[in-house]
Amino acid sequence: NLQNEVYDCYPRPQLKRDSYFNLNGFWQFSAVKVGQEPDYKETIRVPYCPESILSGIEKTYKKGTAFYYKREFSLPNGFIKDKVILHFGAVDQIAEVYLNGKLLGSHIGGYEAFSFDITNELKENNELLVIATDDLDKTYPYGKQKRNRGGMWYTTVSGIWQTVWVESVASEYIKSLKIEPDLKGATVTVDGIDEAKILITTPEGETELMMIGGAFRFAPDNPRLWSPKDPYLYNFKIITPYDTVTSYFALRTISVGFSGGVTRLMLNEKPYFFHGLLDQGYFPDGIFTPASPELFAEDIKAAKELGFNMLRKHIKQEPEQFYYECDRLGMVVFQDIINNGQYSFLRDTALPTIGIKKLPRILNFRKKKTKEEFSKAAESMVKTLYNHPSVCYYTIFNEGWGQSKGRGMYEKLKALDPSRIYDTASGWFYEEKTDVESLHIYFKPIKIKKSDKPIVLSEFGGYSWKAEGHIFNPYNTYGYRFFKDRKDFENALISLYENEVIPLVSQGISADVYTQLTDVEDETNGLITYDRKVIKVNRDKMQIIANKLQELCE
Repeated sequence: NLQNEVYDCYPRPQLKRDSYFNLNGFWQFSAVKVGQEPDYKETIRVPYCPESILSGIEKTYKKGTAFYYKREFSLPNGFIKDKVILHFGAVDQIAEVYLNGKLLGSHIGGYEAFSFDITNELKENNELLVIATDDLDKTYPYGKQKRNRGGMWYTTVSGIWQTVWVESVASEYIKSLKIEPDLKGATVTVDGIDEAKILITTPEGETELMMIGGAFRFAPDNPRLWSPKDPYLYNFKIITPYDTVTSYFALRTISVGFSGGVTRLMLNEKPYFFHGLLDQGYFPDGIFTPASPELFAEDIKAAKELGFNMLRKHIKQEPEQFYYECDRLGMVVFQDIINNGQYSFLRDTALPTIGIKKLPRILNFRKKKTKEEFSKAAESMVKTLYNHPSVCYYTIFNEGWGQSKGRGMYEKLKALDPSRIYDTASGWFYEEKTDVESLHIYFKPIKIKKSDKPIVLSEFGGYSWKAEGHIFNPYNTYGYRFFKDRKDFENALISLYENEVIPLVSQGISADVYTQLTDVEDETNGLITYDRKVIKVNRDKMQIIANKLQELCE
C-alpha cells in the first residue's frame, strides 16, 4: 500500500555520506487563512503536496492560505557528531522553519534545496514546524502551475514536495564538490577540507590518490567516455579522519563544431544527434513527486526503449535523484530554467504563431524584482546541476515566457558554466547571444533556413490520441493535432519524422524535441499515457527512426 510507504531515497547522490535521517512520512497538517491559528485536524504524507492524491489531502486552496506542517522527532543514539544540519529538498513557494519554537529562518523559491544548522537548538525530543505559503506570486519561478488549470497549464503545487532530512557532520567536513571533466580526465575541487585520501573505481580496479590543497585530478590510462550508449561513471570516495563521502564523475564534453558542411552539436568532439522528448515531470497521483523514486528511472528507460537519447526537462527542476538516474542510465538532459513573470497569450503565443517573432520593447517590460529573482534562480540551478554529466544544455527563456535581457542572462550563465550549451530563446523572439538556432514548429510543415549555429527543433509534434481507460479528464483534451484511431496516430507520427524531420539532418538540424513523453492532465499528446500504463507507439518503428537520425548526423 503506497499510502503507508515512506518516500526514502538519499537526496544528494553526488555527495553521499552515511549520516542520513529521513523525516518524510506522516506529519500533522493544517491549511488555514493567513493570520488564523492552525488546528492540525489533518494528517499529510510528506513529501507529497496537499493537492496530490498521495498526500492524503487532495485539495486545492485559495490565495492567502498558510500551510502548517508539524512533527516530532528524536535522533538515534550516536547520530550526533559536531554539527547537525536540517535539509529541505524543496518547498513551494515560501517557507518559514521553526525548531522547538525558535525560528531557524525562511526561504523563498519553490524549486531549490535549502538547509539550516540546528546543532544549538536540538533537544532529546524535538518539534519541527514548517509554515508554507504559495500564492503563485509571478515574481518567483512557477513553471506551468495555474489555479485555473487546463490545457497546457497544470494543477498547482504547494508546500513541501521533496524530501526533508537530517545529517550530522564533524566540525571539518566536505561541504561541496566541483567536478570539471574533459576527455582525458577530471579535476575535482573540494570545499571544506584540504587533505584527503581518494579511492577511484576504474574498469581496471581501484586507484588510490592523495589530495593536497583542496583539489585532485584523475586521468586514467584508457579513458572511458560517457555517452547514452555507454554511460560509464567513475565512482570515487573521499576519506578524511573525520568525514567520508562517495561521489562519481563522467568523462564527456558538449560543444559546437563543423561537420558535413554544417555547424553541429558535438558530444565528445564528434557530431551527435540529440533525439529527444519534452518531459514535464508530472505524475497523476503525486503531481510534482512520483509515488516512489524508482519511477524517475522507469520514465527514462521507457524513453530509451523508444530510441530517444535526450529529455528536455520542461520548466521544472527535479530532485537530484532524477539527474543521477539520467547520469547512470545514459539520458542527456536539455534543462529549462524555470519561468517567472506574467504570461500573455497574445504576446507569448498568438503573435509568434503567425510569424511575429521580434518582440517590441513595450511588450517586453519586466519589473526589476522579477528579473532579479529569475537571475537568482537560474544561477542557483546552474550551480546545483554543475556536476551532472547528463546535463548538457540549458534553455534560458521558453517562448518569451518571462523573457528579458537575453544577452545579459546568456553572458552571466555562460561565465558561470562555460561547459554547457545555452539556448537563450527557445521557440521565438530572437536573441543575438545564443549558442543555437532554436525553433518551435507545430501548425505548419517543418522547414528550416541556413544558420551559422546548430539548429535545434526544440518543440514539434504534439499529436493527440486518447487511450480509453487511461484519461485524466474525459471531458476536455489538449493537443495540436487529433486522432481517434491509434493506427492513424502512429502512422501520422512516423510520417512526420520520415518526411519532415529526417530530411533536415543534412541541412544542419542537430537535435529534435517531440512534444511529449507522457500525457499530462488535459494534454493527451504524450507517447505514453499519464498513468504510464500504455505506450502508444511501436518500439521497433521508433528505434528505426532514431537510428536513421544518428546515422545521417554522423
